[in-house]
Amino acid sequence: MNLPESVGSRIRELRKAKGWTQEQLAEAASLHYSYIGGVERGDRNISLETLDKIIAAFQIPAEEIFRFEDDTDRRKALDEHMTLISGRSTEEIAALTKINREVIAALDISEEKNTK
Repeated sequence: MNLPESVGSRIRELRKAKGWTQEQLAEAASLHYSYIGGVERGDRNISLETLDKIIAAFQIPAEEIFRFEDDTDRRKALDEHMTLISGRSTEEIAALTKINREVIAALDISEEKNTK
């Protein structure tokens, strides 16, 4: 798979994780919906300016567009998590991060007990 196809596929994954149609992404990014389809298929040579509009619409860090992983179930779960927190304030994200750390620590303790 070449870079335009990989980026297009990633945009499709992120869009679906957000529960958006191509039309909804196009509207959020101020683009035409048929253009989004071409980008997702890798048919369009997307400019950095357009990529920036799509990243802003998703409200994600730019590097998320370039996270290409083979483990699609893991990627879908991470995308869903990112989608859940992306619209939250910095303070809310900090609180959620603290909660996640506590849950992960509890899971790690439980796992240690089960392996002994």
